[in-house]
Amino acid sequence: MGHTWDTPEPHDDDGGGGGPGRDETPQERADRRWNEVLQEVRVAQTGAQILFGFLVSVAFTPVFARLGSFDTDLYVVTVILGACATGTLIAPVCFHRFLAGHNLKPALVRTASRMVGVGLALLALTIGCALLLLLRTATGNPTLAWILSAAVMGWFATSWLLLPHLVLRRAERSRTEG
Repeated sequence: MGHTWDTPEPHDDDGGGGGPGRDETPQERADRRWNEVLQEVRVAQTGAQILFGFLVSVAFTPVFARLGSFDTDLYVVTVILGACATGTLIAPVCFHRFLAGHNLKPALVRTASRMVGVGLALLALTIGCALLLLLRTATGNPTLAWILSAAVMGWFATSWLLLPHLVLRRAERSRTEG
């Protein structure tokens, strides 16, 4: 079974008071999961906002005027990706403001989890593009810049997607064998 951003935690779908070792109602579980999503958002959102702030300032530096057309276009794409990442990572807070008091916390948690996943993907793309622009400018070697940027994006894919997927598969295998 593949993992999605809104996959319930193990034992979260038991319909009762949580999994083994947890005695929580569905509403308490939703509250706990919402707090977990908020903690994740705080980490990712801070990084996205700092990166976006630095990206915005680049346009006001003397070196920006000397960028070629590819690098200027890459910068524009990077800034747009950074703005989208920041907005997407902030969106769960807006959702909460609109939905608070309407007894929709489980739906809020599912939606927020998806948005965090999209926001992280946008953040990874922002970092990759920013790194490519930086390395093209700093090294003057476009080929090296592409290779190094691709290697970093490969590391992101490994540490953000592959390793968690492997841990999940191993845990699922242990549950079925044990």
